[in-house]
Amino acid sequence: MTNNRQITYRSELLRKGIHLMSLSIPVMYALLPKETILWFLAPLTLIFVILDLISHRSGVIRNLLLRYFGSMMRSHELQVDKVMLNGASYVLIAACLCVMVFPRMIAVTAFSILIVSDICAALIGRRYGSHSFLDKSLEGTFAFAASAVVVVMVIAELFSQSGAFLVAGIIGSIVGAFVENVSPRFGVDDNISIPFSIGITMYAIAALLGTSSFTQ
Repeated sequence: MTNNRQITYRSELLRKGIHLMSLSIPVMYALLPKETILWFLAPLTLIFVILDLISHRSGVIRNLLLRYFGSMMRSHELQVDKVMLNGASYVLIAACLCVMVFPRMIAVTAFSILIVSDICAALIGRRYGSHSFLDKSLEGTFAFAASAVVVVMVIAELFSQSGAFLVAGIIGSIVGAFVENVSPRFGVDDNISIPFSIGITMYAIAALLGTSSFTQ
């Protein structure tokens, strides 16, 4: 399977529709204790990763996967010569790590941006992207940054966050947009690189501003 396969725009819409369901994770984490979320997320992640790995060895499972999701899968997800996890597995791994590593508000923000802004960047970039910028399109990167700022503002309003949170979130949004753009050149799955770049940036800004209002 070649590495330059591009799925159709309709398949992209379906893929991102499934991706959008992951927004339930930060919503649940905003409402439930950390331990409860991990008790749910950790086994689910393990199941997905195991099935993902088995699919590279089992013809039956792989054929089922291809039958229902083949049109939405990227080139690297279709490779049979080496084992590579699919996007769903990486999303769940990222969710677990974000919950374990980052304070609640940072984890909720970083993961929400991953879901919403990744969708915006992909759909707008593919439909309207006509100007190259680094590794992707200027339009897609701008869509990521703009939608990420909106996510930050919505979360700030819903959870009565301070101006420091807004500053950290907006800077994190810009960093996340840049990281989303260049992740492919480093061979890093952006489902991991996006939330961690945003989370680390927000934590660093909080330290620079001397605030702990959203890092507890």
